[in-house]
Amino acid sequence: YGGMGLDFSYNIAVAEELGNIRCGGIPMAIGVQAGMATPALTRFGSHELKKQFLVPTIAGDFVACLGISEAGAGSDVANIKTTAVRKGDEYVINGGKMWITSGTQADWMCLLANTSEGPPHRNKSLICLPMNLPGIHVARKIDKLGMRSSDTAQIFFEDVRVPCKNLIGEEGKGFTYQMLQFQEERLWGVASGLTALETIIQETIDYTRQREVFGQPVLHNQTVHFRLAELATEVELLRSLLHRAVALYVEGKDVTKLASMAKLKAGRLTREVTDSCLQFWGGMGFTNEVLVSRLYRDFRLMSIGGGTDETMLSIICKYMEILPRK
Repeated sequence: YGGMGLDFSYNIAVAEELGNIRCGGIPMAIGVQAGMATPALTRFGSHELKKQFLVPTIAGDFVACLGISEAGAGSDVANIKTTAVRKGDEYVINGGKMWITSGTQADWMCLLANTSEGPPHRNKSLICLPMNLPGIHVARKIDKLGMRSSDTAQIFFEDVRVPCKNLIGEEGKGFTYQMLQFQEERLWGVASGLTALETIIQETIDYTRQREVFGQPVLHNQTVHFRLAELATEVELLRSLLHRAVALYVEGKDVTKLASMAKLKAGRLTREVTDSCLQFWGGMGFTNEVLVSRLYRDFRLMSIGGGTDETMLSIICKYMEILPRK
């Protein structure tokens, strides 16, 4: 379908290299296209759907977005309210989605919607939804704290009709398909932050070496250079966890626990690195003229998007069997 036929480890190599881009929004937008909105279509979609949606997306002719979150259901995916009711050979879609990356410019959406009245984990389906259909309303581009070079939209659906053949895989399997997509999304997110964190640490070393306070470079204070060494060590530990999870994933293993651990650690470490380094920049760090202040804003999303830190902790606890069974 136009791709290179490589395994998932190559996606992660690309994600790490994209960390050289001096913002978070562009790597994130590319990640949505390559590793968040398309894995389920690639794995479970029909040949016809892949020709219609996957081929132009891989070629860069289509922009894809992922329609999961709603105003009342972010990390709580099972609680989404958007419906797709089968009428003849069409689904009629009503509801809305919130915080949709690339939503203002997308050509199609990988939409998660309720297609039956059954249990919340078995009543959902993924649907390829062209974004030019009547009844789709892009309400607004959201004004965000960070990731400002990536557009994020609120979108409403009013009696939107889409052919039933646009269903990805089997009806009722959408929640399961999306949980699989989340693993690739979370691993991609971790990988895309590693190089940027290394860049922030190195630029902080360079700046504190030349910035003098009380007659000596800031870097010469043991508190500063010990802290930077500690942060660099944490980044390497995160990279090792990521690469272990990716290697197992390529082997076909379930890496839900490791991917959740990596996502949790990445969310917390990006906050820790950017906050600590910004402090060493002093007043300059509080301006919009340096990378550390931009990534301080951009990377705050890491603990929220694709599943909050708290959601990751819940998943890890489940796999460790340390919570009482319901």
